[in-house]
Amino acid sequence: MIELIPAIDIINGQCVRLTRGDYDQKTVYSSDPVEVAKEFERLGFRRLHVVDLDGAKSKRIVNAPVLQSITEATHLTVDFGGGIKTEEDIEKAFEHGASLVTVGSVAVTRPTLFIKWLHKYGADKMILGADVRRGKVSINGWKEDSEEDLLPFLRRYIDEGVKNVLCTDISRDGMLNGPSLDLYSQVMRAYPGLNLIASGGVSSNEDIEALERIGVPSVVFGKAYYEGRIDITQLLKPWD
Repeated sequence: MIELIPAIDIINGQCVRLTRGDYDQKTVYSSDPVEVAKEFERLGFRRLHVVDLDGAKSKRIVNAPVLQSITEATHLTVDFGGGIKTEEDIEKAFEHGASLVTVGSVAVTRPTLFIKWLHKYGADKMILGADVRRGKVSINGWKEDSEEDLLPFLRRYIDEGVKNVLCTDISRDGMLNGPSLDLYSQVMRAYPGLNLIASGGVSSNEDIEALERIGVPSVVFGKAYYEGRIDITQLLKPWD
């Protein structure tokens, strides 16, 4: 059974979604992310993906208090990303209740530092963020494209012990036009033991089922839920 991970993206303390990572194309879905998280728990979800979009833009954690409020109000396992650039940021995320942290830009710009963190905190606590645009890994809140090709980038860190990878096809994020099945199929064929977390483009239960059929272990979704395109009852039925 594919792991289902709803997402809460935060700007100015509000629950929002962007389109293709564009901060000028923002939709606010709730002024209270904590209540949204509590609703996810009430529905039966066990995991939550929280993204500090202010942090991603500012290159430092901004919404740690919101993270803490969510983790204090629920029993959800929360992975947190956005603005994690230093060890102090990682410590802050854990201190405010995150169970895992997602790190992307540092893995591109300072690979030795990322490997140090991976070995210090352990692969079970770290998610490698690998957000892709036109085949290249993107950084700093999707504002910049690197020269890193996805599969060799992943290989470098899998060899160092990475188990968890969050991969977003930026061109599909927030578009509700289906996930990048070809991209995820390539990754799963190359690294079948990887806990790949697919993100971007999910628009329906059928999209999630398609990801499960190609062997993707986990999926993050947000906009499709907020806009009522996913039948939560059917999604969670196998867990009953």
